[in-house]
Amino acid sequence: MSAAPTTVKLKDRSGARRAWLGGAAGLLALLVLWEVYKFLGPSDGVMVFDTRILPRTSDLAMPHTWDMVTRMFEGETGAPNADPLWVAVVTAAAFSLGIAAAGWVVGVVVGFGLALIMLRWRLAEWGLLPWIVLSQTVPIIAFAPVVRNWGIQLDPPFFEWRDWMSVALIASWLAFFPIAVGVLKGLQSPETSHTELMRTYAVGWWTMLLRLRLPAAVPFLLAAMRLAAANAVIGAVVAEVSTGLRGGIGRLLIQWAGQASNDPAKAWGPVFGAVALGLVAAGSVALLGLTLRTYRRQEESS
Repeated sequence: MSAAPTTVKLKDRSGARRAWLGGAAGLLALLVLWEVYKFLGPSDGVMVFDTRILPRTSDLAMPHTWDMVTRMFEGETGAPNADPLWVAVVTAAAFSLGIAAAGWVVGVVVGFGLALIMLRWRLAEWGLLPWIVLSQTVPIIAFAPVVRNWGIQLDPPFFEWRDWMSVALIASWLAFFPIAVGVLKGLQSPETSHTELMRTYAVGWWTMLLRLRLPAAVPFLLAAMRLAAANAVIGAVVAEVSTGLRGGIGRLLIQWAGQASNDPAKAWGPVFGAVALGLVAAGSVALLGLTLRTYRRQEESS
């Protein structure tokens, strides 16, 4: 009786180990490819019909990977008492992570609500789903300043609208889409025989939702939440760049990119911070998924 759970745990551990090894191998391959191209590639890049399709290989355009890593542990400025570069990157990443988390929460709530509405009324699904898909075609880099101006003009009675709230709103704009689509797909995933059996016993819509549809939707929900977390980070960083919000990783990207001519390795610090930010966001959702392991489907070979 206990052999099946043990087998499942072993498979989970083996799958997690393969995922970590695959990720490490992919990162190592990227670093090797970077250095190989820098060593073999032309200094002016690869041009096709006056269009550069591969970057230049000079130290200004492509610093060595070890130079970028070493620069992270050097002072942010030339001052003797300056903090290491990684301190500024971590501080900015934490600020952006807080904004992205707020946007993610709003996106999850809105997306889940829309999924429930579309599940309850088929007419709502026909009317809302195309607009939900169309909403993701809006260019965020141009839409973010508009949202910020709307926020400035608002005068809420109980609180003061701040610039970071506009950035969080943009993050939620990108986060709600995978939640709405993924949760709707999950809620519609139970087999027809199961739903018909519930109706045979005169089970109400809400009871069927809680007892059948929500447990079946958990695998879809976890995947949608991970994608929403990554989207929220992207939305927050892009909105910070577009609105000029200070304190976040997006601001560092613009600020230090302007210093790349004198310190090219420094400009890559915020890039590493943004990558780590996305990994932390997706990893946090993965940890949240551990609490729902009971509802995750496991497939075993016969």
